[in-house]
Amino acid sequence: MPISQGLSIGAVADRTGLAVSAIRFYETHGLVEPYKNASGHRRYDRSDIRKLSFVMIAQELGVSLRDLGVLMQVLPKGRAPSRADWTRMATKFRSDLDARIAKAERLRDTLDGCIGCGCLSLRRCALYNPDDRARSSGPGPRHLIEPTVLKPA
Repeated sequence: MPISQGLSIGAVADRTGLAVSAIRFYETHGLVEPYKNASGHRRYDRSDIRKLSFVMIAQELGVSLRDLGVLMQVLPKGRAPSRADWTRMATKFRSDLDARIAKAERLRDTLDGCIGCGCLSLRRCALYNPDDRARSSGPGPRHLIEPTVLKPA
């Protein structure tokens, strides 16, 4: 099939590794918008492969469909996004991604030590969270949620 006629949902599934049902699911959430050809069949632009690939990776990082929908609203409708369009979207996403990376690094670096959760089950908790002082900042793993709270000097 010539590219000018668009890609079938099966061709997009083959290229992205997504199930056809997943592509339709993302379509219902407005993350891709196929058009109908003269025969009434859904057709996807080649740029939809990139959109779906971005969605797959972002979801693996825990980005919600709602947040993805908001992010992807800056991409144009009716034409393939240009590099400038992707840059505009990436700029919006970068700060969120940086925060996620920082939180993942804090988790990686402190998972075997005190995370400020209040369990006080590790010897190190007596140094990092004496008498569960972290609870004054709120519930949960305070040293991971707010890394500046009650860190030893």
